[in-house]
Amino acid sequence: MTNIDIGAEEDFPLEEGVYIGHEVTGGEPIAVFRTDEGIYALNDRCTHGNYSLSEGWVEDGTVECPKHASSFCLANGKVLNLPATEDAPTHRIEVVDGRVLLTPQF
Repeated sequence: MTNIDIGAEEDFPLEEGVYIGHEVTGGEPIAVFRTDEGIYALNDRCTHGNYSLSEGWVEDGTVECPKHASSFCLANGKVLNLPATEDAPTHRIEVVDGRVLLTPQF
């Protein structure tokens, strides 16, 4: 896959999700999260209820789905609590010269 420049690092607020649509990714929508520890990308949809993770609560390296409160690790997509039982797919993301580059892993 090819790197997609999705913006400047400062365009991604700390501890919030940013929705990146399918027209940009070439596949499924992706949620991008920036924390003090790094920047992360997961499929935007909760694996339990198909709700947008970019609208979830971000805290301590996790995102909590706004519908049923399942949490996922931002670093590896691992589901941390029920009702979700499947991990959220992750995508390669890096910052180069202040630009955020996303490589979807579809």
